[in-house]
Amino acid sequence: MPITETRGVRNRNPGNIDYNSANQWQGQLKPDPAIEKRFARFDTPENGIRALGKLLLTYQRKHGLKTVKAIISRWAPAVENDTAAYVRAVEASTGTAPGAEIDLTQAPLMRGFVKAIIHHENAGYAYPDAVLAEGVRRALA
Repeated sequence: MPITETRGVRNRNPGNIDYNSANQWQGQLKPDPAIEKRFARFDTPENGIRALGKLLLTYQRKHGLKTVKAIISRWAPAVENDTAAYVRAVEASTGTAPGAEIDLTQAPLMRGFVKAIIHHENAGYAYPDAVLAEGVRRALA
């Protein structure tokens, strides 16, 4: 039986970022409702990871969200997710204590955060380390 790719992997949008015409993401593909009605699609997984990282940085810089719980509560609202489990998974992946303030401009922390989101959003999927590292590098550039 063939393994079906998750929507996030198929769209090269592993954070499952909603499509918004105001977002001019690097590598974002033109919307095509025949392929995907809700989520953005990207030309490469690295650009999808870049967008994910840039959005997380916006949450910190523009919205002042400084903890894993604050960021994930905005990223994955409780109406659609088990936010508490999601927060625990990200804290475990980043080695962050519950409630601790974090700085996503630190590459190792960003990498752990993004890796945990990708894992959670895509049924345990993990990109090769080189793909993840390049996407994070682009986000922090």
